[in-house]
Amino acid sequence: MNTNDKQTVFKPIAGNTFTFRCHKGIRCFNQCCADLNLILTPYDIIRIKNRLGVLSDNFLTKHTNTVMNNHPRFPMIKLKMLSDEKRRCPFVSPDGCTIYEDRPGACRIYPLGRAATKPDSQRDTREKFFIVNEEHCLGFGENGKWTVEEWLTCEGVDEYNRMNDQWLEILTSQKTLGPKKDRHRKIQMFSMASYNVDKFREFIFKSRFFERFEVDSGLKRKLASDDVELMRFAFDWLKFSLFGEKTIQIKS
Repeated sequence: MNTNDKQTVFKPIAGNTFTFRCHKGIRCFNQCCADLNLILTPYDIIRIKNRLGVLSDNFLTKHTNTVMNNHPRFPMIKLKMLSDEKRRCPFVSPDGCTIYEDRPGACRIYPLGRAATKPDSQRDTREKFFIVNEEHCLGFGENGKWTVEEWLTCEGVDEYNRMNDQWLEILTSQKTLGPKKDRHRKIQMFSMASYNVDKFREFIFKSRFFERFEVDSGLKRKLASDDVELMRFAFDWLKFSLFGEKTIQIKS
């Protein structure tokens, strides 16, 4: 979503339904894929870097910037735009998105927006949806009526939300990071475990991690090759290492 120089209006969704359709024949096609301030989640990064067939380090270096002002405690990863006049997304082409099946969650949900939080000890995510009505977008004048639920299912947003809400628990936690002297190390751990799944795999497999912590042998085999399983394990590890939650068991 572009919030820099194009007018954006956030509107409530009347009656849980809205009208929208985007297609190649529409005059504004691809205009929303430029000058973006797009924060990537851990699941976004895994899907895109695997789609490109590169390691996390390569993807992060070439396609992202780290920003420190989008969250009060943790660094966020932002997709790097091209350096042309329009600051286009690096994955957009005249025919549309070149990574469409693995596009980020923020792209999938558009033209909806989602405000979500998952407070400590709460089972369910609190969420609210709204319309992101940008002045250049003509899709609202096209035929296509949706409920919020229909749109989320059609665009594959449900799967992304299930993955990302596990990370949301960490981002929205009110628990302390502990003594000030430990915070820099914990922030580094957050960055590695959240964004660099390949480096996190090295961390647990090339250290004495499995000598210190109880990990089922079946799960250990999955962690060796399954990035999504490793991401989920990384979230448990962050809850343990950042906040002291009992999500990882120390060997006796």
